[in-house]
Amino acid sequence: MASGTALIYDEEMTSHKLLWNDPICDIEVPERLSSSYEQLEHYHLVERCVRVPAREASEEEILLVHSSEHLEVAKSTQTMNEEELKSVSGNYDAFFFHPSTYRCAKLAVGASLQLVDSVMSGKVCNGMALVRPPGHHSQRNAANGFCLFNNVAIAAKYAKRKYGLQRILIVDWDVHHGQGTQYIFEEDLSVLYFSWHRYEHQEFWPSLKESDYDSIGLGRGKGRNINLPWNKVGMGNSDYLAAFFHVLLPMAFEFDPELVLVSSGYDSGIGDPEGQMDATPDVFAHLTHFLMQLANGKLCVVLEGGYHLKSLAESVCMTVKTLLGDPVPQITGEMAPCLSAIESIQNVRAAHKPYWKCLMHEGHRSTSRQVGKTSREGDSTTSLGSPCQGSVTLTAKKFFLIQRWNILCFNLYPLPLVLSLATTEKSLAPSSLYSPLRYLDTLINAFYGDLVKEDETLLSLGSMLAVLDKILMKQACNGIAESPTASISAAVALRHSVRFGLQRVLCIFVGDMEIIPNTEDGLTLLLYLAFVLNYFSFLLKGAEGNDFFSAVFGFILPVAYSYQANLTIIAVGPNRSLGTNGISLLFGSLRGLAESRILAVIENTEINLMPTVAKALVGDSTPDFGVYVPPSQEKVHTIKLLRDQFQQEWKMLQCSGKSSL
Repeated sequence: MASGTALIYDEEMTSHKLLWNDPICDIEVPERLSSSYEQLEHYHLVERCVRVPAREASEEEILLVHSSEHLEVAKSTQTMNEEELKSVSGNYDAFFFHPSTYRCAKLAVGASLQLVDSVMSGKVCNGMALVRPPGHHSQRNAANGFCLFNNVAIAAKYAKRKYGLQRILIVDWDVHHGQGTQYIFEEDLSVLYFSWHRYEHQEFWPSLKESDYDSIGLGRGKGRNINLPWNKVGMGNSDYLAAFFHVLLPMAFEFDPELVLVSSGYDSGIGDPEGQMDATPDVFAHLTHFLMQLANGKLCVVLEGGYHLKSLAESVCMTVKTLLGDPVPQITGEMAPCLSAIESIQNVRAAHKPYWKCLMHEGHRSTSRQVGKTSREGDSTTSLGSPCQGSVTLTAKKFFLIQRWNILCFNLYPLPLVLSLATTEKSLAPSSLYSPLRYLDTLINAFYGDLVKEDETLLSLGSMLAVLDKILMKQACNGIAESPTASISAAVALRHSVRFGLQRVLCIFVGDMEIIPNTEDGLTLLLYLAFVLNYFSFLLKGAEGNDFFSAVFGFILPVAYSYQANLTIIAVGPNRSLGTNGISLLFGSLRGLAESRILAVIENTEINLMPTVAKALVGDSTPDFGVYVPPSQEKVHTIKLLRDQFQQEWKMLQCSGKSSL
């Protein structure tokens, strides 16, 4: 497999600059490029990347997208004086020419094509091109919004022609709508274009009706244009992640791209004067991580906007770190998308329902602009059946106690789905674990003596704790342990992690395993909050994508990100219906949590999964799932019931299906 991350940068692209006073254009400065590169050097990221030289794009390559008339106007500006440049710039919306602009724009396009060649040839796995001027507003016959040539659109056309690609995904997370890219591909079935953008009901530039959610493409391209309009400022990390979970990722995995291109504008980040959004640089690491699971990891990131120099530089570094395979930083803060974001996400899903199998069984209740003014108050009661404690009834207010629990578990085999939460246990300092064998013997005798009777089990627990301690002490990012009884190993790992001092542990059981209750002095440490569904085997049954996509994106990831665990434990046991590709997707997706700290416990009957799990843990991309088969209506309905049941407590679940608003 290809490895390495390409970085393309040419200082000459900083020579493009504004020569006169223009309050609209004066934020597009050369320092956008130089400060980003300097920050990459500061973090020693440049030396870790594969340096690829930029080149000038040929006229033939530019003409893949643009008209000859547009090209000739750009060429003619090379010898113009300042007054002439100012005059020709006035023919366009928010654009300026400099004598070096044409040369810089050719380098920007050429750098994008160099990146595509490096990825598609296998020289590298992924990469980023730092370019100016940006491109996504540029149209066939016009410069627009600081953009002369549409770098990413030309790259897509180039990749289709040179490599015969039939499915290319373009993700545009710039805060402005890339209307130029939309116009170029809106009738093209082979390109899926996704853009989120500040819109404010058409009040924000470029103020186009076709930037709204109901512009889904034209002709054969219907369903291939996804616009997610942000109708208020202040969108944050949870809003962006919800958009990925409930809109982009389900459609992208169904589309199954052969290449992913990112129009990477960081004016959607915190501090930017254009976007006025609240998303931190960390979130771009998570967005990048999810896109790396597509197209066998073939990911090309091309710089677009970003006008707060510090926020821009930090966001660029977060993106490159993730491309290099570094652990994804922990997202902090409340995971609750705002009501305006929920409205937009639901509207997008409704508009695209006729064109995507993953949405075909989804219900939708129309929302209006008044959604932002409504709320649900009071004590909503939820009855949760528990396999070990009968039925418990909790009110919404009592769920605030959730911050006091330590462990959240999913049981992914037949019935039921178990959400397990554990109360705080007194932490033991690492120094008190000076004798691993004595500690293990004490732990087993105190809590699991009736379950651990074989020497093989005891030895496996010792090995598992050795791996876990490496992770807890941050000497390793993640690890795999074999076990004759994965459920017991998981129970011991949970208890050990809490004793070590972790505040929140996410545990997922895959297969036919009994969850071992943790008890001490007659007190149950695990409080099971379970929604009993006799047919909940949908998470695994026949799931090589399909149903499992719905479960991962529609339920598991939203809840897991809301929980913000310090460690993830995944136990895999026998009688699992989830295949190797599903296992790979599960592990790959969850690497975005807990700074990628994962302990995998594999039952020895499933030892053939070791290579798959190991590849996922080191960051290899998710394998191709093949032809997409839609989830059944029954199983979609089951997930919907779960969302409805838990969405008041886990706000990230509110963005799909029925809303509780």
